[in-house]
Amino acid sequence: MFTITKQFAFSASHQLAGLDADHPCARLHGHNYIVEVELRGDSLDARGFVRDYSELGPLKKMIDDEFDHRHLNEVLGHDHATAERLALFFYEWAHDRWPEVSAVRVSETPKTWAEYRP
Repeated sequence: MFTITKQFAFSASHQLAGLDADHPCARLHGHNYIVEVELRGDSLDARGFVRDYSELGPLKKMIDDEFDHRHLNEVLGHDHATAERLALFFYEWAHDRWPEVSAVRVSETPKTWAEYRP
């Protein structure tokens, strides 16, 4: 099994509902997000790739156009714009285009990651 990954970055704000009033994430705040997309394949194509990284350009464009410097509650349309939900959103978007996508990880800070892997 071959595995490749590519990272994308964006900055955005969010505010999480349903938390205690003194919870820091209940307040409006932002992060510098890292999105890591993993692709897997049993074999390589004729060029020696699981998938050419340049083919993932539409994901970068979508992140830049729709997520970068935005308020995630508005982008996602709900008050639960967690890293977990972002991982699921990006997984579904990417997997619909590239069936080799096997997982997506989203980081809000250098020490925290949420992953969606079906």
